[in-house]
Amino acid sequence: MKKIEIFDPAMCCPTGLCGTNISTELMRIAVVIETLKKQGIMVTRHNLRDEPQVYVTNLVVNDYLQKYGAEALPITLVDGEVAVSKTYPTTRQMSEWSGVNLEFIPVK
Repeated sequence: MKKIEIFDPAMCCPTGLCGTNISTELMRIAVVIETLKKQGIMVTRHNLRDEPQVYVTNLVVNDYLQKYGAEALPITLVDGEVAVSKTYPTTRQMSEWSGVNLEFIPVK
């Protein structure tokens, strides 16, 4: 099983699922992560607003942000390497990395 970390842009709450304009993409990734957690898979998700120091101390993320700027967020690391940036990983990618079948979740 691979180590998956998602570095979100600054959001008002940990999931970004608040307010009147709820993003279907944020809802999808939240469901995927919650499903994986229920299967015992650890996916770490960081919010720039709440954990800015993590973005500084993680050298891979820090270097990536220095090179591409905040527009690169969200950034997903798999086993410490950038796997996806500027968008969230697809359900299929999350399934492949975690080894958990997520076919029942709408794929994007």
